Amino acid sequence: MAPTVVGLIPARSGSRRIPGKNVRLLAGHPLVAYAISAALDSGVFTRVIVSTDSEEVAAVGRRYGAETPFLRPAESAGEMSPDIDWVNHTLRTLAARGGSYDAFSILRPTNPFRQAETIRRAWAQFAREPGADSLRAVELCRQHPAKMWVVEGEWMRPLLDDGGINPPWHSTPYQALPAVYSQNASLEIAWSRVLLESGTIAGRKIIPFLTEGWEGFDINRPEDWLLAEVLIERRLAALPPVRSPVG
Repeated sequence: MAPTVVGLIPARSGSRRIPGKNVRLLAGHPLVAYAISAALDSGVFTRVIVSTDSEEVAAVGRRYGAETPFLRPAESAGEMSPDIDWVNHTLRTLAARGGSYDAFSILRPTNPFRQAETIRRAWAQFAREPGADSLRAVELCRQHPAKMWVVEGEWMRPLLDDGGINPPWHSTPYQALPAVYSQNASLEIAWSRVLLESGTIAGRKIIPFLTEGWEGFDINRPEDWLLAEVLIERRLAALPPVRSPVG
């Protein structure tokens, strides 16, 4: 029997840098609609659920085909609230209502260029590794940590210890440095047992999922939104097809 997987789309209210971000229109649809449509069209999920503390966002989620069976508690919807809080609340509340799932995936609405094929590719990679706890989207970092510094009073030191090589990493061309990957917000997948048994959403055995092109592009600041509009206008990046809203 194939594992059951629930797609979780976190869309809390209260974004300060881009007010109303999750329901703001991008190319004619609310931002959250692209995550919902990609999730539904992927065929990976038993259910697609929007986790939000906002009745407005919940209504938009339902219009575009997601479920919003309950609102997220306020204490799990703050700017500093860790993912473990709302994921734990969501999975446990679903289980209490008779909905237990083998695995879950986090699909943030701030990644509008994630496609249904992206999700299918990630799930296929995860399913091939039964010993894994989770999978997380990553990409080659643009700002290499070997060129980062920690300021201590009037002095500073490299963030990473290069072991005293010459030339030091901070004076080495990017291409000659060890490959380092940074996580992006495109998606995460994990077995539900990892959260329930270890109290984390990642566990210890984590598979890297290398995103391609603009799949990992994340809208967090006003300039990110402007760039997304330019990418769409110039057809440099494609949005997933959006299902017609209900009502």
